[in-house]
Amino acid sequence: MFFVRSASARDLAAIRDVLAETWRATYAPFYGAAKVEDIIAEWHSEAQIRANLDRPGGEFLVADDGQMIGGVCFASYAPDTRTVMLHQLYVRPECQGLGIGRDLFAEIETCFPGARTLSLEVDPDNEPAMAFYKAHGMAETGRTDNCGRHESGIPAVIMSKDLAG
Repeated sequence: MFFVRSASARDLAAIRDVLAETWRATYAPFYGAAKVEDIIAEWHSEAQIRANLDRPGGEFLVADDGQMIGGVCFASYAPDTRTVMLHQLYVRPECQGLGIGRDLFAEIETCFPGARTLSLEVDPDNEPAMAFYKAHGMAETGRTDNCGRHESGIPAVIMSKDLAG
């Protein structure tokens, strides 16, 4: 049984493992192994995870069963808005289908009182993620050619959900 809690510095290595495992399993078929390893090194380094843990206006959650971290979620307020950006929601491949993603998503929605909108970017070829987000009330509101980072060259669907109602 996994429970959701706030992440801490002691979780750095486990968070990195979840991100790396999930990226390899999910995105290597789309981008190739070499590009995925480059992205893992840049986006999911321990330094980047630490920066996200310490980010003002951010919330980093983990799903923990006492033995391992099964999933991670990181969101933050977009600067000068009442919009929350969901940057990461990943569940270890062997833990998918256990409700971890659902629990992380439900918890992150409650972490930003006063927020009006929850937004995220997702690869349009990642059909399981697209279906998950649609099932949780997200709707397509745009597209970008640069998911995650300026000039990443990774296309994404922008999805949003009204939190104010």
